[in-house]
Amino acid sequence: MSLKAKLEAVIYAAEEPITLGQMADLFAFEVLAQKAEREAAQALEAAQTQEAAPALDLGNESASLSTEPPASQIAATEDPEQTASEESLAKAREQQKRREDRLVREALRDILEELMEEYQAEHRGIEIREVAGGYRFATKPECHDAVRQFVKSLKPALKLSMPALETLAVVAYRQPVTAPEVAEIRGVDSAGVLGSLISRKLIATAGRKQVVGRPMLYKTTKEFLLRFGLKDLSELPSMEEFEKMAAEELSDGPEITEEPELFAAVDAPGEDTETVEETAEPVEN
Repeated sequence: MSLKAKLEAVIYAAEEPITLGQMADLFAFEVLAQKAEREAAQALEAAQTQEAAPALDLGNESASLSTEPPASQIAATEDPEQTASEESLAKAREQQKRREDRLVREALRDILEELMEEYQAEHRGIEIREVAGGYRFATKPECHDAVRQFVKSLKPALKLSMPALETLAVVAYRQPVTAPEVAEIRGVDSAGVLGSLISRKLIATAGRKQVVGRPMLYKTTKEFLLRFGLKDLSELPSMEEFEKMAAEELSDGPEITEEPELFAAVDAPGEDTETVEETAEPVEN
């Protein structure tokens, strides 16, 4: 089985987004073995082309198999310079390890890019996306209507109140932010809503602010990124982008979607108790 097929299977099977580091730990030996095979084939081809002497080939092969000094040399270094030599050797090994790790990650990233490009074909309904620092399968945006209808047919939609959406939006854009700062922006006390968002694992505490009273700071979590299908916080739409989306929503009709609700909340204070559906788009494996 090819390494590409194994990566595809691991991403599909992972419950959480799998990081490049995790894949490097899993497949480092295989990547390095493939590299060694390619280099050996290239060396053999070069030797045949140049008609290199067998003795020279053996000498080069022996030199490539070990980076350590011969035993006789090690035995002869019974002097004050031995410690410095050992430190140099340890440093060289560490540098070699870092080079190998970088090589493995680059090789895996190239394979992942090939996979992601293959899944961009029009006849596929899913894709591989970078989400919350890792990779996972997700439905394509153009398939969301079909997926939403299917999900709604299976179980009742999870709901978030408008105050919760407002508070979540404030935290997302102003983080790390304190409860008094959230209350000042929304115009109402938000302690209870913050507790609800913490219980849903959408936000978490982030230490205390170094001011009088040392109030608790809040930030969004990895679950927040997963819920809204974001790679990182830099993918949050700007206020200009939101205003454009909100204008489109108003022109299209009364139907409400999740993302405009989330980001509109910054400019829509109030304690409206109306609830709205929280649709987890895209649907991810």
